[in-house]
Amino acid sequence: MPEGDTVFRTARRLEDALVGSEVTRFDLRVPQAATVDLTGQSVVSSGSRGKHLLLRIGDSTLHSHLRMDGAWLVYRPGEKWRHPAFKVRAIVGTAQREAVGIDLVEIEVVPTRDEEQLIGHLGPDPLAPDWDAAEAVRRLSADRRSIHVALLDQRNVAGFGNEYAAELLFLRGVLPTTPTPEVDAAALIELGVRTIRANRDRRHRTFTGVDRPGQGTWVYGRAGRPCRRCGTLIRRGELGADPTRERVTFWCPVCQR
Repeated sequence: MPEGDTVFRTARRLEDALVGSEVTRFDLRVPQAATVDLTGQSVVSSGSRGKHLLLRIGDSTLHSHLRMDGAWLVYRPGEKWRHPAFKVRAIVGTAQREAVGIDLVEIEVVPTRDEEQLIGHLGPDPLAPDWDAAEAVRRLSADRRSIHVALLDQRNVAGFGNEYAAELLFLRGVLPTTPTPEVDAAALIELGVRTIRANRDRRHRTFTGVDRPGQGTWVYGRAGRPCRRCGTLIRRGELGADPTRERVTFWCPVCQR
C-alpha cells in the first residue's frame, strides 16, 4: 500500500532517472490536464510531501497522488511496459529514461510557485527536511477523535496510512478507538518517525523487524490469526471520520487495552 515511505522512494527513483534531463515526451491521459505539454523543458527536481508526489519541470510542478493502487515505474525508451496501456495516466520521458504513472487518481500541473495550494494543508512530514516534531504532536494532541482516525488525518501528520496506524497502535498497546487526548501523542509520534525512517530505505516495509513475506506486520491484514505476542486472535473493525471514510482496523484485544 503506498504510504509516505513508498512515495518518498518513488520520488527518489524519479529523481535518479529524470532530474537534469530535458523532457522529450510528456503525455497526461486525464481530461483536466490532457493538453498540457512540458516537452523541451528540464526536470528540476522530484520530491514528496506525505503521500503527494511533486515532479518539478521547468517552472511547473506535476503533482500526483498514488492513493491505493497507483505507482510510477521507470523504463528505458522503447522497453516493453509490464502493465496494460489502459492503466497509464502519465508519461514523462527523456532521452535516457521514461517514467510511466499507472492508476494515478490525482494528476495536476500547476506553477511551482503555487504548490502550497495543493499541499499547504498537510501537517509535518517525518521524511521531510523541515520535519517539526513539536508541531506534529501539537496537532495530533488537539484532535478529539479516536486515535486511529486522528493519526490518518494528513492535516495532523503527513505520511502515515492505514497500515502504519494499525501497527504503531499495536506497538504502543493502544486500542484504535481510544480518544486521542488519552494517548501519549509524543511517544506515538516518536515511534512513528523512527519506524517510517527505517522503512524508507528498505525494499519491503516491516514493523516486526522480519523482512520475509507475510511476517512484516503484527496485526495489519491478520484478522482471525493469532497474535504474534500472546496468541489471541486478531480482531477487525472499521473506523472513520464519517461513514464515507471508514477504514479497516486491526488490533489484538489483549495487547491493546
